[in-house]
Amino acid sequence: MNNFWMILSQSYINKLKTKPFIITTLLVAAVIIAAANFEQIFSSFGDDNEQAKVAVVDQTGALYEPLKEQLAAAGANVKVVKSDQTEAQLKKGVEKEAYKGYLLLERNSEGMPSATYKAENIANSSLSSEIRQALQALKTREVAGKLQLTDEQIQLWNAPVSFDTIALAKGAKSEEELIQAQALVYVLLFLIYLSVIMYANMIASEVAIEKSSRVMEILISSVSPIKQMFAKILGIGLLGLTQLVIWFAAAYIAMVNQPDGSLVQSIGLQSASGSMIIYAILLFILGYFLYATIAALLGSLVSRLEDVQQMMTPLTLLVMAGFFISMYGLGNPESPFITVTSYVPFFTPMILFVRISLLSIPPWEIALGFGVLIAAIIVFGIIGARIYKGGVLMYGKSNSLKDMKKAFELSKDN
Repeated sequence: MNNFWMILSQSYINKLKTKPFIITTLLVAAVIIAAANFEQIFSSFGDDNEQAKVAVVDQTGALYEPLKEQLAAAGANVKVVKSDQTEAQLKKGVEKEAYKGYLLLERNSEGMPSATYKAENIANSSLSSEIRQALQALKTREVAGKLQLTDEQIQLWNAPVSFDTIALAKGAKSEEELIQAQALVYVLLFLIYLSVIMYANMIASEVAIEKSSRVMEILISSVSPIKQMFAKILGIGLLGLTQLVIWFAAAYIAMVNQPDGSLVQSIGLQSASGSMIIYAILLFILGYFLYATIAALLGSLVSRLEDVQQMMTPLTLLVMAGFFISMYGLGNPESPFITVTSYVPFFTPMILFVRISLLSIPPWEIALGFGVLIAAIIVFGIIGARIYKGGVLMYGKSNSLKDMKKAFELSKDN
């Protein structure tokens, strides 16, 4: 057992000290903190308080003042300036950055306000959108005037329809809770997806490196291949856990320093129940063990590091398929397709989490999903251990899944 813990600690400590791990961990932590403070960082580089200056040519002689008033009332970040210049002169003004753009006001064949906005480029859609909304409000006011509507009638006309959605099922989430849960699930799905791919590849690469350096020949003479495999899986798992703790700490620091808690509210953390967090952790751990076991046996089949990615492609595609199915499930969690695929072991960690988070499903369905996943881990653990035992003895160019059979037969002879 001492050899097992020695390999586990070696896999953990050696990777922990590497420069790529340290740089990646710190870089991602910095990105998390920067993303949480994106608005503050962005505003420090921009001139958000400076209004965009737009020249207005009022060909009607009656729309400029109402438009100016409407923009001011709406708090638009636009400063309009009346101009009698020709288009050629205005174009030169835009080129010299005297104006952000210019607006031609006129009336259409029906006598309603219409406009044409011209600028050096129209990538700043928020600017044209604010002007469009102001003109829409002017049009609404003129139509209301022609219909002789009172202010109360205009407010009633513009008032949004009252529409509520109520879930009848016992324990079902409200619409607001669903929106918040979807945001949280979306974040956690990305975490599960990226982590599984990253750490599974790390395990496969670790095995391939040891084989290519002939270290494996020394190891298998003192430690059984099965102990090696599970020691590496646990060692890399602890490494991933360390990395995730650092990232979550960075995210927590970024969130608690938000002035109004807007980030916490936007991703629904304030509505996340303890059970949801527990399910996320359990499914993440079980998903890791499933994919890590498969990654270890795949890594044992190759002798060169450059062959790892080719061998890992099928596993990566499975993780990607589970992720994309989960994305579909976010919008339609009650789909029979989502229900069925949540019991496919390769997809269970992500899809079952979607169903648990967004639906009120019976406990027996949750238990069945966990049971299927645990059973798959045991089956792949037994098969993987046999293939790993034979695979580590195989050298030369071996990058085909057909080599699994050869590895399995070799394990019987040793």
